Amino acid sequence: MTASTDLTCKQLVELVTDYLEEKLPTAERERFEDHLAACDDCSVYVEQIQQTIRMTGAVTVESLSPEARDTLLRAFDDWNAGARSG
Repeated sequence: MTASTDLTCKQLVELVTDYLEEKLPTAERERFEDHLAACDDCSVYVEQIQQTIRMTGAVTVESLSPEARDTLLRAFDDWNAGARSG
């Protein structure tokens, strides 16, 4: 695989939702799966996301208290800032 077609770990993290929702175009899905096959850390990450989805089910905005919503948004913002810098 050439450097121009390699998917980085950061790119994989950005695409994981579309991958799990089966929204990636075929070529992008293949790049994603090629990366998973070669990267143990990203494979574990995707497995953790899948497990979280299974364990939590569907959470709607309406089902959250304002405090819980704010806490989750802050946690996501903190995580996202770390992902961008790493």
